[in-house]
Amino acid sequence: MTGAPVVADHETTTDRPVGKASLWRVVRDQRKTIYVAVAMSVASYWILGQLGEWLLAGCIVAGVALGLLNHLATEYWLLRIITSGEEPTRHKLAMSTLVRLLVLSVVAVGIAVWFWPDGIGLLFGLAIFRLIALVMTTMPLLKELKNQ
Repeated sequence: MTGAPVVADHETTTDRPVGKASLWRVVRDQRKTIYVAVAMSVASYWILGQLGEWLLAGCIVAGVALGLLNHLATEYWLLRIITSGEEPTRHKLAMSTLVRLLVLSVVAVGIAVWFWPDGIGLLFGLAIFRLIALVMTTMPLLKELKNQ
C-alpha cells in the first residue's frame, strides 16, 4: 500500500484508500440510501394519492428529503474529517451535531406547523427515514464485526 489512510466503505465493507472528500463521492457511497428514499417517496404518493391525501403525501416526502439531506450532510462531514487526517475532538463533534440537528428540527417543526394537520406527515417521514437509514448503516458494520 502507498501509506494512504484506509477506510471501510459502508456499502461494500471493503477497505479502499481514502481520496479527496467530495459531495459526488458521498452520493455514490450512499446510493442505496438514496434509492430507499426515492422508493419511500414514490410509495407515499402511490398510497396516499389514491386516498386523495396529496398534501399529506407531499409532507411525508418532504420529511424523507430532509432526512436524506441530513444523512448526506453527516456523511460528507465525516468523510471530510477522515480525508483530512485530523482527529476530531468531542467538542467539535458535539457542536457539529448540535448545530445540524438544531437546524433540521427548526425547519421540520416550522414546516409541520405551517401545513398542520398534514404537516405531521413531515415528522413521520423524517422519523421513518432516520430509522431505515440507521438500520442500513448498522447492518454492514455488524456483518464486519461478525466476520472478525
